[in-house]
Amino acid sequence: MCGTSLKARPPAPALAASGTGQVPRVTGPRYYLLRNPTVRHGFPYQPSSMAFDPVQKILAIGTQTGALRLFGRAGVECYCQHESGAAVIQLQFLINEGALVSALADDSIHLWNLRQKIPAILHSLKFNRERITYCHLPFQSKWLYIGTERGNIHIVNVESFTLSGYVIMWNKAIELSTKTHPGPVVHISDNPMDEGKLLIGFECGVVVLWDLKSKKADYRYNYDEAIHSVAWHHEGKQFVCSHSDGTLTTWNVRAPAKPGQIITPHGKQPKDGKKPEPCKPILKVEYKTTRAGDPFMVLSGGLSYDTVGRRACLTVMHGKSTAVLEMDYAIVDFLTLCETPYPNDFQEPYAVVVLLEKDLVVIDLGQIGYPIFENPYPLTIHESPVTCCEYFADCPDDLIPALYSVGSRQKRQGYSKKEWPISGGNWGQVMKCLIHAQLSITWTVFSAMILTFSFPPLKVMLQVLYKLKTAKVFERARGKEEKPSTDIVEEDPFAIQTLSWCPESRMLCVAGVSAHVIVYRFSKQEITTEDVQVGKHQSPLSDVIRNIPQETEPPTQPSTGVKHNMLCVSCRVRSSPLKQSPGYQVELVIQLVWVSGEPPQQITSLAINSSYGLVVFGNSNGLAVVDYLQKTLLLNMGTSELYSPSDHHQRQPRSPRKARQPSGDKPNVTSCMSRLSNMYSESVKKLRSPHFSKSCCVSLPLPVSFIPLLNAKDNSFTRSRSSSVTSIERESREAISSFHFCESFPRKTDSLVSPCLLVGTTQGSVMMVAVGLPPAGDQRLQQPVGISSCGTLVRLKGGILTMALLDSTGALLPPSYESWYDPNASDEEKEKSRRRRPASLPSSQEGQDSQFAVVCSEKQAKVVALPSQTRIYKHNITETSFVLRADVVQMAGANCIACFCANGHIMTLSLPSLRPLLDVNYLPLTDMRIARTFCFSNLGQALYLTSPTEIQRITYSQETCDNLQEMLSELFTPVETPEAPNRGFFKGLFGGGAQSLDREDLFGETAAGKASRSLAQHIPGPGSMEGMKGAASGVVGDLARARIALDERGQKLGELEERTAAMMASAESFSKHAHDMMLKYKDKKWYQL
Repeated sequence: MCGTSLKARPPAPALAASGTGQVPRVTGPRYYLLRNPTVRHGFPYQPSSMAFDPVQKILAIGTQTGALRLFGRAGVECYCQHESGAAVIQLQFLINEGALVSALADDSIHLWNLRQKIPAILHSLKFNRERITYCHLPFQSKWLYIGTERGNIHIVNVESFTLSGYVIMWNKAIELSTKTHPGPVVHISDNPMDEGKLLIGFECGVVVLWDLKSKKADYRYNYDEAIHSVAWHHEGKQFVCSHSDGTLTTWNVRAPAKPGQIITPHGKQPKDGKKPEPCKPILKVEYKTTRAGDPFMVLSGGLSYDTVGRRACLTVMHGKSTAVLEMDYAIVDFLTLCETPYPNDFQEPYAVVVLLEKDLVVIDLGQIGYPIFENPYPLTIHESPVTCCEYFADCPDDLIPALYSVGSRQKRQGYSKKEWPISGGNWGQVMKCLIHAQLSITWTVFSAMILTFSFPPLKVMLQVLYKLKTAKVFERARGKEEKPSTDIVEEDPFAIQTLSWCPESRMLCVAGVSAHVIVYRFSKQEITTEDVQVGKHQSPLSDVIRNIPQETEPPTQPSTGVKHNMLCVSCRVRSSPLKQSPGYQVELVIQLVWVSGEPPQQITSLAINSSYGLVVFGNSNGLAVVDYLQKTLLLNMGTSELYSPSDHHQRQPRSPRKARQPSGDKPNVTSCMSRLSNMYSESVKKLRSPHFSKSCCVSLPLPVSFIPLLNAKDNSFTRSRSSSVTSIERESREAISSFHFCESFPRKTDSLVSPCLLVGTTQGSVMMVAVGLPPAGDQRLQQPVGISSCGTLVRLKGGILTMALLDSTGALLPPSYESWYDPNASDEEKEKSRRRRPASLPSSQEGQDSQFAVVCSEKQAKVVALPSQTRIYKHNITETSFVLRADVVQMAGANCIACFCANGHIMTLSLPSLRPLLDVNYLPLTDMRIARTFCFSNLGQALYLTSPTEIQRITYSQETCDNLQEMLSELFTPVETPEAPNRGFFKGLFGGGAQSLDREDLFGETAAGKASRSLAQHIPGPGSMEGMKGAASGVVGDLARARIALDERGQKLGELEERTAAMMASAESFSKHAHDMMLKYKDKKWYQL
């Protein structure tokens, strides 16, 4: 689940700020460390296989991209990834051993260690000459059976991951008279009552009962139709096969001549006794017995061919009753959960886990009607295609309970009353230094839907809180059987494009692709809205605002006969009363109308401020400011009008060529979206081409300077190089890209702060707009709000992405807000809770600045001192790429700018000095989904959609990385294995119980010999001892080797010293003996010798 940690770059030299005093202290690089990745939430994308440990109560799901997702109790989740990325074709738990075997489509098998918080591969085995088709691991056995495409069966020791010399060849298993190959192995299982008997199923329809001791086939069972699965009766006397013609055949073990019973569960039975007409294949069947009643037979598939368009079904046959359970998506796999892990005992099934293509369903077999369990996992992220994602941290303490209280009323009824059966694992603990009083919350925005999730601070988990459907405001006829897809849909006119949310006031504002804006208030009481009084016009729930900046005309009704033209259809607000449940309720609906038969441009930026009561939004033509308290339009201005006449930043066309005037036939259309977060930029160009509708027009290509486009061939980002647009035309299209409400100095001469609005454009200009608010109370609802443009503040390269304000000490100045109050409560309660957050009113002395404006674009970041409007810091973020997402975040008691670039780099810059703190090549951008959903948050966290159904969370905080092990959940918990079933006195006396087998004597190297080395290659995993020794080649390994070399050198020196001492002693002894000899013969004559 966690990858390599990448350190931050060394600190850059400090920068001096002229005229602003001493530079505020910033967070140093030691606080930054990128963990890749942290945790993943959501439904596993493209699932392919599933397994369940009945003792540990852990569920494992494999995907077509080589990912592993493990689930336990609510909050216990784990993500792993195979390096090869090959599809996981089968999973096998070592039951109650804390290990898992995975078989991949690249003919490799891997052993995962689940006893550690971050699972790791212990061993791998790669087959070279045969393709793996099926695996079987008996309960409490260390020998794994591997079936191959050639029809052979190999045996692997899961402890050492080595092949046994014992091989079951296909030509020995089938009859010698058979002239054709039986096909791949599709099933392997041992007899529940005799471990020495192995049941082998071949694709052609042949089933063989193999005697492991005698190495020959006892019985062969032949059927004309191909086999998909086999299931045993627990007594080992019968087994059931599912076939490709929709039939189930029941065989008696000792009667191989013909099946004891043939049934077609969904076939029509002819009256003349003929064979039923064929049905679709039964892909899988499971046969489970009970002590007190009839057995359960669960199967998938087998429907009649005349049921065209019918959903996938799971069939549960219990006694004489047959229940057909329809599923929303295709069935990938299913497992029957039983009380005992022993195959030779009554199974007592209590639930069925059904893995669908886009959902996970658990069915309760113990209640009438087979209700489903309420799923505690956040697997509904993909309920409709994700178009926008935002991440908010440090939310008010009362926000999560408020959302949970209203969200709990949205839950469906009719769930099973039993507890969720997948209940293994334990929650992770977190150290005291990481316990935050604040809560994190994520708003994930969908097509016409908003889901709210929370991240509890003590667990790395995701919890669904609240769901809001924005399409209820509009009139739309949607079929009941219509199911949205997780892929990007281009025809949904209610898809949400961007949002603005104030956690303190709980005000929510969303903008849709049909150029509509909806303002929501949060209330705990249910209301029914009849209509909203808008100025002098009466319109149900809506105020139709003029198209920006052109004059309005009655909307032209376009042709609705073309399916692809739905985005151009003006959404019609409901004319009937709207019942609104507790939660977010509609306050105002704003719609941009059609002009001269041309649809309005899509909204590119949006902001709301609860303290001012204003909503501002912009598109490629200009901006509009709406007072949602008085429900009036305050400002409707083109982008060029925001510049002052003497503004040197204004870019006027330099050619005498006249601009085309809009007309009914050829209106002047500009780009609809300037930021990459707009997923519909390409689809809108297609929808507005002339061959769709007369009301559509030709869309000019997007500007080259800042718009990345998705290349459909290689799924990578390129830039538009169209020659149909001149540079002059590109310069003239300047869209609004971002807004920021603040309390600042609108002009250089101001000495007191006042409400302001910073406006950023796609050409890199930042304009200041002054807001004049009337006094609070009744005067605020009666007197108009003044809006005036104050010219350009600063200009950067590339489109503006984010803006923020700092005080003189470097602390972040958040926008003012109004605390939440229930709009439907009594007046007394409103007055108690309704208060405007007091804004700081710092005074600016002559010649001294007291604020810093932080601006980040696609290329640069600048810090401007206010009110003097002088640039004090500048940093070029990238020259060869461009920034996709930038946010000003708080971390480790300081502020920084976090950036995600198109080349995959994640960068952080200190504030206000703009020193580089982190630059890591994290994720090469290959998918537009990542760019559209990537967002940063406080406390060093970020998230993005790594697939259409999964959210990936990462952290760039050193503190979080250091303590991540404590935060992760534990998959394996010590649990005693249930006792084996009692054989009984008479069964033990007469041999009627289960027969055990010493597989070591059969498959060991002594009896079976060694397997061929060319058949498979053993690869030590990073979690094994061999892998750890191999990983020691880094710095630690070098130090260890150097230490060993020093020890060896010291040992050699010690040995040399000992040898030298021995030689000296030997020399002294020789000298002594020589001296004694000399004294002995000193006085003797020669003849005395």
